[in-house]
Amino acid sequence: MIETLVDPFTYAFFVRGVTAATLAGGLCGLIGVYITLRGMSYIGHGLSHAIFGGFAASSIIGINYYLGAGIWGLASALTINRVTRHHRIGADAAIGVVTTASFALGVALLTIFGNRGPSFDAALFGSIIGVTTTDVWALAATTAFTLAVITANYRALLFTTFDPDVAAVTGIRVARLDALLMLTLSLSILATLTVIGVTLVAATLVIPAATARLFTHRFASMLWTSTIIGTICGFIGMNASYHLDIPSGTTIVLTDAAAFAITLLLTGGRRLHRTRTTHVRHTSAAPIPR
Repeated sequence: MIETLVDPFTYAFFVRGVTAATLAGGLCGLIGVYITLRGMSYIGHGLSHAIFGGFAASSIIGINYYLGAGIWGLASALTINRVTRHHRIGADAAIGVVTTASFALGVALLTIFGNRGPSFDAALFGSIIGVTTTDVWALAATTAFTLAVITANYRALLFTTFDPDVAAVTGIRVARLDALLMLTLSLSILATLTVIGVTLVAATLVIPAATARLFTHRFASMLWTSTIIGTICGFIGMNASYHLDIPSGTTIVLTDAAAFAITLLLTGGRRLHRTRTTHVRHTSAAPIPR
């Protein structure tokens, strides 16, 4: 039994896959707290589909898909924001139009011109075989960037997450901070593309955060708890992917869902309150830095 579990670690591709999945799980768990508490779960789902259009276009043009899909994803996010602000269209409708059109365009491009990059199925559902050394380094760099953004803007992000109107009055540049968060989200989705896939990444953003919410009502505790849950589920899910011969994104999400179900069963949902009631300690003790 132990040999069966240990043997895969003798293969370089498996070590890369497990490392990437562990990093991806922790990254999604971390950024997912902000996405969940801000009610942005839908935009996380939408951006993952929008980025697929960039993945297809960069594959056909022959440029690095991190660059192409990254630019495409950021452009989609800015387009959604512009349409929402300057036209009489709700955010959910704008997200639906832009992201689904981008996803459909990506499918059409790959169908007509073929795929020269990572496989179509790997982009949709993730693949342990498709993880390269470049993917691991990209995930590590994105994780470091995300940690730097959250550390440098922790108090401001905390304030804008729970009361953006008051945050704006105190001098915080809310729009600029929101754009930075969107950039971080886009990079996180892009970095996890080959591990989790565009169709399932939204679940890895939401489920660990929702599970952590069952454990605690304190924001700081929720951050590290969600990160730990995502990390553990990424590791277990990738191992399950190898032994069950199932796409890695599928097993990681199922592991996340199992963790949520077990936590819900053990806690009885007693700690699951409205997210807006989460304690925001230390925000009123001192002025928020501009």
